[in-house]
Amino acid sequence: MKIIIPKIFLCVALSSALLSGSEPANSGNGKPAINPTLQQQGESSRSLKRKVAIARFTNETSYGKSFLVDKDANPIGKQAVDILSKKLLDTGKFILLERADLEKINAELGLASSSQLKNAADYLIVGSITEFGRKTEGNVGVFTRKKKQTAYAKVTIRLIDVYTGQIIYAEDGSGEAFSEVKTAVGLGPTADYDSTLNDKALDVAITNLASRVIQNLLEKPWRAYVLAFADGNYLMTGGPKQGVKIGDAFDVFASGKKVRNPQTGVEIALPSKKVAQLKVTGFAGEGSDEVSLTSLVSGELPRSEDATTYQNFYIQESK
Repeated sequence: MKIIIPKIFLCVALSSALLSGSEPANSGNGKPAINPTLQQQGESSRSLKRKVAIARFTNETSYGKSFLVDKDANPIGKQAVDILSKKLLDTGKFILLERADLEKINAELGLASSSQLKNAADYLIVGSITEFGRKTEGNVGVFTRKKKQTAYAKVTIRLIDVYTGQIIYAEDGSGEAFSEVKTAVGLGPTADYDSTLNDKALDVAITNLASRVIQNLLEKPWRAYVLAFADGNYLMTGGPKQGVKIGDAFDVFASGKKVRNPQTGVEIALPSKKVAQLKVTGFAGEGSDEVSLTSLVSGELPRSEDATTYQNFYIQESK
């Protein structure tokens, strides 16, 4: 027996399908914002900005290297560096230094012991893309067809204390992004390959762990260094751009002696000792070269124009 479908029913079915599913859907899988508490932290009290550098971001997967390469064809995730850099800068709590071409921690440690100490980072971030992939799914109905493209990424980040060279924090995060297109009896948009999903998945993965990385950085002590003694003042790294103000007091510590553990062969730093306190009286320099002029409030410090004299000293905010 031949079944006849009334025209009005067919029109209603097509209209319903077109209205409900003809537009492509994109999702970052609930991309979270930076934790609001990070924005509020420090608003009621002074917040000293840490100097942070992102050393590199490599792609350790066999997929996606075509969009994670630089001009030298090295698998360096410059895009990941840019995304994480923006997350850090958006908080307004960090001084971000360019270290994208820095591959070894020893290079940063060497910088920290040179006369250009004021340009050294306090913390170094090293990251990698450990997982990446895509899949396409389709579903065919009586009047509709659906095609869904999904991209997935997983990143790992390590936080390194430049002063000690130790990994003080490690975290990973994953993210997923998808694009979905529905058509009704051949009508509607086509589902071509969506290359932007790669970018979205990477952005979501980094965003998912950014808040935890930022929170961990803010929990670490703000640190500065003595550069030299000149014209009756001790020159201290950092200045107004890092949140330092005239009248601020800082404690000076002498680093503990390093001893080697005979069982592991690893050097262990003995506890540091507070030796003096400095008070900010003025500033000099500009940009990344700004320094604070300080006077000795208590304790003792050598008086020398040679920066190497102070390489075993460091400064932290007085509690």
